[in-house]
Amino acid sequence: MKKILISAVLACLASSAFAGGDAAAGKDLATTCLACHGETGNSMAPTFPNIAGQGEKYLLKQLKDIQSGNRPIATMAGLLDDMSEQDLADIAAYYASQTRSSGAAKEELVELGESIYRGGIPRKNIAACTACHAPTGNGNDLAKFPSLAGQWPEYTVQQLKAFQSGERHNDGDSRMMRGVAMDMNDQEMEAVASYIYGLK
Repeated sequence: MKKILISAVLACLASSAFAGGDAAAGKDLATTCLACHGETGNSMAPTFPNIAGQGEKYLLKQLKDIQSGNRPIATMAGLLDDMSEQDLADIAAYYASQTRSSGAAKEELVELGESIYRGGIPRKNIAACTACHAPTGNGNDLAKFPSLAGQWPEYTVQQLKAFQSGERHNDGDSRMMRGVAMDMNDQEMEAVASYIYGLK
């Protein structure tokens, strides 16, 4: 019984070692990220995501997926290879502590974009984005659902298309995002991405 108790305590200690990252340490480690994501995680080019203010748990999952090859990103190849899980947690904590820039939706796309974001596309059985990403677009970090508010629309469309084609498949066994994106057309993707960009 004593051995079981000691083993349980050690297991808890091991799992809690990476329970949270150190934002200050993450800032130093993030120097390799600056060229694409900017100093505070607000990228200058819409092909690279804004990661400032992103959920810490979601960021850590993505970093692990990129490191393991489960989410291949050519521009990040090799950048995380020599980093420990604690390093990744520290980087996630740093970017999560930053403030994301926001944008504005294209006026002509607001009506359709808001309709999709808040009500889904019932005729295609596509659920509302608010179910996972919250009405404000701030996500649900406990569930590792990302914050979307203020994300570059070009990047959002790129990810929806990657899920649609199966190129991106790190949405778990539920295939949630692959299912959502599967029947979306270009106009629907562009509209919801534009609407998301304007969320604060």
